[in-house]
Amino acid sequence: MENLIGKKLPDLELEAFHQNQIKKIKLSNLRKKWAILFFYPADFTFICPTELEELADNYKNFQKLGAEVLSVSTDTVYTHKAWHDISPAVKKIKFPMLADPSAKLARALGVYLEDEGVALRATFIVDPNGVIKAYEINDNTIGRSAEELLRKLQAARFVAEHKGLVCPASWKPGKKPLKPGLNLVGKI
Repeated sequence: MENLIGKKLPDLELEAFHQNQIKKIKLSNLRKKWAILFFYPADFTFICPTELEELADNYKNFQKLGAEVLSVSTDTVYTHKAWHDISPAVKKIKFPMLADPSAKLARALGVYLEDEGVALRATFIVDPNGVIKAYEINDNTIGRSAEELLRKLQAARFVAEHKGLVCPASWKPGKKPLKPGLNLVGKI
């Protein structure tokens, strides 16, 4: 698989179910803010509503960091609406639910399973310039953590705002960052 870090998000326009309406969202319109693309295999499944509910419960925290969350599956907007209408977990969602039934976006980002017709559980953190800063791809049997995704977004924002500093393992706001380039070789 091609490494996507530092690559631009493809400029596609997709339909979305958002605020009880069907809308078109052009990915280039996300520029000037951070974006989280949260791919999941399919509506009306088992793990997906647990992840989406956790994201919905944390949506305001992502917004406070200047980020838009967009869930993405290869379902249609009509399937998103039907799921939203009957699922208490999915009904909590306030962010756009992108529909990628032709899998253009999933294929462009290398997360489409051709044999199954669904996307892998993949998460992309995209900076305000449309550049992919982090991504994670899981087997469809493994759910993700909204809390860890929020921490990764905080770290990505921090290093973008503090040139020359980096974030060590498990870094969180308030913890000390690192400054690369120091001579770490001590006396022996």
